[in-house]
This record gives sequence, C-alpha cells and structure tokens, in this order.
Amino acid sequence: MTKYPDRYAYPAIFIPCDEEDGGGFEVRFPDIDNCFTSGDTVEEAVEQAKYVLEDCLYHEEKNNEEIPRPTPLGEVACPEGGFKQLVVAVMPPVRRAWSNKAVKKTLTIPAWLDELAKEQEVNFSQLLQSALKEELGIDNRLPCVPH
Repeated sequence: MTKYPDRYAYPAIFIPCDEEDGGGFEVRFPDIDNCFTSGDTVEEAVEQAKYVLEDCLYHEEKNNEEIPRPTPLGEVACPEGGFKQLVVAVMPPVRRAWSNKAVKKTLTIPAWLDELAKEQEVNFSQLLQSALKEELGIDNRLPCVPH
C-alpha cells in the first residue's frame, strides 16, 4: 500500500444558500470528486468540511486511488457572496477510527461453557475484546472519532 501523508490541506468553497432554502452554507472541494457538505452556520460548515474531507480522503487512500494535488488557494474561483479557505485533514486519528470496524472471528469453546455463558447472557464479542485488550496491555478507551 502506498504511504500517504498524515496531513492534507485542500481549498474549500463556501457558498451561502438562499434563505428560502433554509439558509446556511454549501461547501465544495473543487479538487475532489463527490466531496461536499453543508452547515447552518459558518462555524458548522467549516467543521463539517473538515469531517467530509477526512472521510473522502480516507476512502481514496483505502481504494488506492491517486489523491489529486490541491489547487493553490489563490487560483480557486469563488462565486460572489461566498468565500474560500484551506481545510486541513489530519489523517492518523481518522485512519484509526475507520480501522476500528468489526471483523468476524471463529472460535471454539466447550459446549458446557457455551450453554452457561448463554444462560448468563454473556456478550462474547465484548468479553473477547476486553480480554484481548487486557492481555495486550491496551488502554480500554476507543480511539477518538471526531464525528
């Protein structure tokens, strides 16, 4: 797998929405296909822009797609009434959060232990995760998922 950088910075265009459409801001990343979001306020739009950029870039990395070079901010066209700014995606926490997805494992235990655990309503997945974390000396907290 290709080594990707830990940080990206891409220009985003923030476009005010009409009041009859509910107001707020639409956000687009001209360099990245299908990467857009919105927010009711400027602050929310900026926050959502960071999240969507991180997710879009993560999926491009995961699919081994070529990540486009960002256009310099000064070369990005912006519609009247809108504004543009760089949005920074910090990828290590995003990669950790996405890698926290569940994977199925098959295990073998004695039938009597299985029956007893079912009677006690033991959650096998939770118990195995806790035991593995303890055995491996891993802090039991999940990685921070920003969104």
